Formats: sequence, C-alpha cells, structure tokens
Amino acid sequence: MATSLEVRGVSLRFGGVRALTDVSFAIREGELFSIIGPNGAGKTSIVNCISGRYKPTEGQLFYQDRDITALTPNARASLGIGRTFQNLALFHHMSVLDNIMVGRHHLLKNNFLTGSLYWLTGARKEELEHRRKVEEIIDFLDLQSVRKATAGTLSYGLRKRVELARAMALEPRLILLDEPMAGMNFEEKEDMARYIVDLNEEFGMTVVMIEHDMGVVMDISHRVMVLDFGKKIAEGDPATVLADPHVKRAYLGEEDEVLVDPDDASPAQESAA
Repeated sequence: MATSLEVRGVSLRFGGVRALTDVSFAIREGELFSIIGPNGAGKTSIVNCISGRYKPTEGQLFYQDRDITALTPNARASLGIGRTFQNLALFHHMSVLDNIMVGRHHLLKNNFLTGSLYWLTGARKEELEHRRKVEEIIDFLDLQSVRKATAGTLSYGLRKRVELARAMALEPRLILLDEPMAGMNFEEKEDMARYIVDLNEEFGMTVVMIEHDMGVVMDISHRVMVLDFGKKIAEGDPATVLADPHVKRAYLGEEDEVLVDPDDASPAQESAA
C-alpha cells in the first residue's frame, strides 16, 4: 500500500522547551491512524507540524513522496491536506452553509475580475457546482435542519460537526482531526465515530486523528501511535498498543493496570498516575 504521509525525525522546540523529539512514522493511503498520549504529550504539536502551522526545528515531512517541510499551510491545503481544530475555528456570525462554502475557497477557479462578470464567465456555473458539493456534505453529516442557522447559535456537538463539514469541503485526501469528539456526550460521540469511519471507507480519505476517548480509538483505528513527553513510545495495531507496558506506564504509572484515558479515570486511578 502506498504511503500517504511520512514524518522523519521531527523535533520541535520552543526556546528551551522540547515539544517533540525525533518523532518518525508513516501513514498508508486509506488508513485511519490515531495519535494518543497523556495531556502535554505533543499530539497537537505533531498535527500542527503536518498542517504547516508549526515548522519543525529538525526533521522532514513528506506527503505523497513530496517534501512539504517548508510549505505554507495554504500550499498544503491545496495539495489535499485538510484539518479540524481542537478549539472550534468557525465563523460564528455566518450560517452553516456559508461556513462550509468557505472550506471550498482553495477549489475556486474564478478570481475577482472574472467573478465580477458573473453571467458571462463560468463563475455562476462554478458557484452552483460548489453549492451542490456543499449540499452533499450537509446531507452526509445530517445538517439539513441547521443549514441556514447561524453557526454561533448551535450546540457544541453540532458546531464540531460543522467544522468537520468545512474540512471535508476542501475535498482532502488526508484529513487531520484534532480531538473531534471532545466535549461530546455518548450519543454525539457515536454519531461522530460513524461519520469518521464513513469518511475513511466511503470517501476514501486517509484519516489522522487525535482523540482522548480510548474506546473509540481502539474500535475504529487501523493503527495507533502513542506519544509521551514529545517522544514516540509505541506504534501498531490497537490490541498491540493496548497491551504495551510502556503505554500503560505513560497513562497510569503502573504496568499491571488496565489502560484508560486519564480524563475518564476514577479518583483512585488518577492517584495511581
């Protein structure tokens, strides 16, 4: 299977603080790959390096065998790398439909000058095609009932879904999901997990996901990588990673404990950590 993304020896420093140290891994085309680890492990830092928000202090990143280390976030988006954010980054005063349309700006061919000749150029036809694509995404994510609602008025779970819709609108081949289920209730998490699996299987997107809900990660991921203090400590299929003593120790401080997410741990388990 072809490699979608390769990270080679990436380190990231902020002054004297090491956020990442010599992290290497490769993600195959069509894979659902999860990155887990305790709070402060460097998970969002590595996703920010992949998306171009941070430039590694050392190391290289390759997307479809092309060195993207020096490319801007916009250039990476144009290559087909999309992302969502841990903290929502929607335009709260805009409608759901318009927020999703913003995600297609990289795909627009008409510029300001040709767009001004709306009826004489292909601008109108292009806009109708983009709106058709957006409506498909709205149907896929069951957002029909809120398509005209102002994004800022929606519940947290719905806003997370709108952010996923906007990332999908770019039509990425690789999508980076930073804690897509954070703050959701059980039912919302089930729905989001189903959408992510369908993204991977039906849309053929390669998915890189950071997620704290260990049950979801182990249920839907093809492979899992574990970071701790900015270093990779394990990588493999979910069952292998779950059984790794280094992973148990990173989460709980005890090798013979059952692995759970720190956010879901009981007070007794937290004291063991």
